[in-house]
Amino acid sequence: MGKSEDLAENRTDWAEDRTLMANERTFASWTGGGMGAIGLALAFKAVFGDFDPPIVARVVAQIPLIAAIVLFWSARRKACHTIARLNERTVEAASTVTLTIITSLMTATAVGAGFILWFV
Repeated sequence: MGKSEDLAENRTDWAEDRTLMANERTFASWTGGGMGAIGLALAFKAVFGDFDPPIVARVVAQIPLIAAIVLFWSARRKACHTIARLNERTVEAASTVTLTIITSLMTATAVGAGFILWFV
Protein backbone atom coordinates (compact mmCIF):
# COMPACT_ATOMS: atom_id res chain seq x y z
CA MET A 1 0.00 0.00 0.00
CA GLY A 2 1.15 3.48 -0.78
CA LYS A 3 1.21 6.47 1.51
CA SER A 4 -1.99 7.97 0.01
CA GLU A 5 -3.83 4.66 0.54
CA ASP A 6 -2.68 4.56 4.17
CA LEU A 7 -3.93 8.13 4.68
CA ALA A 8 -7.27 7.29 3.07
CA GLU A 9 -7.65 4.26 5.34
CA ASN A 10 -6.84 6.39 8.38
CA ARG A 11 -9.46 8.97 7.36
CA THR A 12 -12.02 6.20 6.94
CA ASP A 13 -11.17 4.78 10.37
CA TRP A 14 -11.56 8.21 11.99
CA ALA A 15 -14.87 8.77 10.21
CA GLU A 16 -16.16 5.43 11.47
CA ASP A 17 -15.08 6.32 15.01
CA ARG A 18 -16.93 9.66 14.78
CA THR A 19 -20.04 7.88 13.49
CA LEU A 20 -19.88 5.40 16.36
CA MET A 21 -19.53 8.16 18.96
CA ALA A 22 -22.39 10.13 17.38
CA ASN A 23 -24.53 6.99 17.53
CA GLU A 24 -23.75 6.58 21.24
CA ARG A 25 -24.55 10.25 21.93
CA THR A 26 -27.83 9.96 20.05
CA PHE A 27 -28.83 6.86 22.03
CA ALA A 28 -27.97 8.65 25.28
CA SER A 29 -29.94 11.71 24.20
CA TRP A 30 -33.06 9.73 23.30
CA THR A 31 -32.80 7.80 26.56
CA GLY A 32 -32.45 11.08 28.46
CA GLY A 33 -35.56 12.38 26.72
CA GLY A 34 -37.42 9.29 27.84
CA MET A 35 -36.26 9.80 31.42
CA GLY A 36 -37.49 13.39 31.20
CA ALA A 37 -40.88 12.09 30.08
CA ILE A 38 -40.98 9.84 33.15
CA GLY A 39 -40.20 12.88 35.30
CA LEU A 40 -43.05 14.75 33.61
CA ALA A 41 -45.45 11.91 34.38
CA LEU A 42 -44.43 11.97 38.05
CA ALA A 43 -44.81 15.77 38.08
CA PHE A 44 -48.36 15.29 36.84
CA LYS A 45 -48.97 13.15 39.93
CA ALA A 46 -47.88 16.05 42.14
CA VAL A 47 -49.81 18.70 40.20
CA PHE A 48 -53.00 16.68 39.84
CA GLY A 49 -52.83 15.15 43.33
CA ASP A 50 -56.32 16.25 44.39
CA PHE A 51 -57.85 16.28 40.92
CA ASP A 52 -61.37 14.90 40.76
CA PRO A 53 -61.94 12.39 39.22
CA PRO A 54 -58.49 10.91 39.89
CA ILE A 55 -58.77 8.48 36.98
CA VAL A 56 -58.48 11.38 34.50
CA ALA A 57 -55.24 12.60 36.07
CA ARG A 58 -53.80 9.09 36.02
CA VAL A 59 -54.70 8.54 32.38
CA VAL A 60 -53.16 11.89 31.38
CA ALA A 61 -49.99 11.01 33.32
CA GLN A 62 -49.69 7.75 31.36
CA ILE A 63 -49.17 9.61 28.08
CA PRO A 64 -45.56 10.68 28.84
CA LEU A 65 -44.82 7.16 30.10
CA ILE A 66 -45.95 5.69 26.80
CA ALA A 67 -43.87 8.31 24.99
CA ALA A 68 -40.85 7.33 27.13
CA ILE A 69 -41.18 3.66 26.21
CA VAL A 70 -41.51 4.55 22.52
CA LEU A 71 -38.40 6.76 22.79
CA PHE A 72 -36.39 4.01 24.49
CA TRP A 73 -37.22 1.34 21.91
CA SER A 74 -36.86 3.72 18.95
CA ALA A 75 -33.42 4.70 20.20
CA ARG A 76 -32.45 1.05 20.55
CA ARG A 77 -33.69 0.22 17.05
CA LYS A 78 -31.82 3.12 15.45
CA ALA A 79 -28.63 2.44 17.42
CA CYS A 80 -28.68 -1.27 16.55
CA HIS A 81 -29.22 -0.43 12.88
CA THR A 82 -26.18 1.85 12.90
CA ILE A 83 -24.09 -0.74 14.74
CA ALA A 84 -25.04 -3.38 12.19
CA ARG A 85 -23.90 -1.10 9.38
CA LEU A 86 -20.65 -0.31 11.18
CA ASN A 87 -19.97 -3.98 11.95
CA GLU A 88 -19.79 -4.59 8.21
CA ARG A 89 -16.62 -2.46 8.32
CA THR A 90 -15.14 -4.20 11.39
CA VAL A 91 -15.66 -1.30 13.78
CA GLU A 92 -15.80 -2.25 17.45
CA ALA A 93 -19.16 -0.94 18.59
CA ALA A 94 -21.17 -1.38 21.76
CA SER A 95 -22.97 -4.68 21.94
CA THR A 96 -26.59 -4.68 20.89
CA VAL A 97 -27.18 -6.83 23.98
CA THR A 98 -26.00 -3.90 26.12
CA LEU A 99 -28.40 -1.57 24.32
CA THR A 100 -31.23 -4.05 24.85
CA ILE A 101 -30.45 -4.35 28.56
CA ILE A 102 -30.38 -0.57 28.98
CA THR A 103 -33.62 -0.22 27.02
CA SER A 104 -35.30 -2.95 29.07
CA LEU A 105 -34.24 -1.32 32.34
CA MET A 106 -35.54 2.06 31.20
CA THR A 107 -38.81 0.43 30.14
CA ALA A 108 -39.09 -1.21 33.56
CA THR A 109 -38.53 2.23 35.11
CA ALA A 110 -41.38 3.68 33.04
CA VAL A 111 -43.67 0.79 33.97
CA GLY A 112 -42.70 1.18 37.63
CA ALA A 113 -43.52 4.89 37.45
CA GLY A 114 -46.89 3.98 35.94
CA PHE A 115 -47.50 1.59 38.85
CA ILE A 116 -46.68 4.38 41.28
CA LEU A 117 -49.07 6.75 39.52
CA TRP A 118 -51.93 4.26 39.68
CA PHE A 119 -51.47 2.67 43.08
CA VAL A 120 -49.58 5.05 45.35
